[in-house]
Amino acid sequence: MVIERQNKDGYIGNDQTREAIAEFFAQNDYAGKRVLMLIPDNTRSGPVGDIFKIIYGCLEQKAKAIDCLVALGTHQPMTQEQICTRLAMTPDERKNKYASVKLFNHEWEKPETFTSIGKISADEIHRISGGLFREEVDITINKLIFDYDEIFILGPVFPHEVVGFSGGNKYIFPGIAGGEIINFFHWLSAVVTNPVINGNKWTPPRQVVEKAASFIKMPRKLFAIVAVENMLKGIFIGDCTEAWEKAADLSRDVHIIYKDKPYKTILGITPKMYDDIWTAGKVMYKLEPILADGGTLIIYAPHITEISYTHGKIIDKIGYHTRDYFLKRMDKFAGIPRAAIAHSTHVKGIGTYINGAEKPRANVVLATGISRERCRRVNLGYMNPDQIDIANYENKEEKGILLVHNAGEILHRLSSGHIPTIPDE
Repeated sequence: MVIERQNKDGYIGNDQTREAIAEFFAQNDYAGKRVLMLIPDNTRSGPVGDIFKIIYGCLEQKAKAIDCLVALGTHQPMTQEQICTRLAMTPDERKNKYASVKLFNHEWEKPETFTSIGKISADEIHRISGGLFREEVDITINKLIFDYDEIFILGPVFPHEVVGFSGGNKYIFPGIAGGEIINFFHWLSAVVTNPVINGNKWTPPRQVVEKAASFIKMPRKLFAIVAVENMLKGIFIGDCTEAWEKAADLSRDVHIIYKDKPYKTILGITPKMYDDIWTAGKVMYKLEPILADGGTLIIYAPHITEISYTHGKIIDKIGYHTRDYFLKRMDKFAGIPRAAIAHSTHVKGIGTYINGAEKPRANVVLATGISRERCRRVNLGYMNPDQIDIANYENKEEKGILLVHNAGEILHRLSSGHIPTIPDE
């Protein structure tokens, strides 16, 4: 059973949130148990800290331990101060009320972090992927979780370029997972393409995530939140898959904007929570479906000065290209993590590679603190953000120009249902 509170047309208040969480704990006894809570890093919005505090208040007199692990995937680690900010803890609260809470980063770069819990067979991968792949995938996860009695997953659900909708067991895969499965299902998503994946529930990559999660036998519960501008639209508590499904249904209703026509120019204003292009690429992912053929998407982020803090050298080496640029000659990119190749294709967008000629469907431009030379080197366009007057992009939709503030979480689609696809050769 999933405990839920939701309001598609409005918001749910603190009282409803507390009531739902209290109802869950009235039905579930955690006396003497060690609980590890998986939480997002600071590239996800939503009142995570407020929910954490309510959960902690219900558990602090009962549970033996209540600790947190940041589900980084392969993002850069957070400082203890940043984690406290994520959890809405003041320095005084950290020293006193929450002093016993251990705050961990997922140390994805250290092989000793992981243990294997099984393998997804090549036949199963062939079935899930619709025949696109036939390879065995090793499932490795952070072995820290096995020091605890139960896992809580706390985080938001949004449309997502890799799995369709974020949240749920995605906080394990890729949140605290090893490289092999991360690389596999990210590349699977890139092969299917972002416009086809984003905003759909039971995509092939999501099926890989759920299959991998089925190998984890220890108890786990999901506290899924759906929020708009940090205000709660819904909270869903219970079985990880069932609660995620309900949250994804609400996310579909509140996190997708429909437009009647595609735009030749889109200026996406990047929020400060994205601090490199690895994360700010979401501006492209959420707007690609409404970008016209031959159009230009500008990622406006003067605060960003780095391609990727963790994968920048790899992206400098391979650049940003369409899927088929890689797919048709994967032997040339042996040894390159497929998750990095997937990121490259997602940012560049769909297009073709025929007879050695690459033809992207649209032009992606960085208006950031990254130099013109580096943009050229990684095969993206460049604009000087100081020379962009945002006002020139306002109220110009009739001219095919769209300005999107706080871009990156809200998916945009065409009301006709048309999605960009790679043309047949």
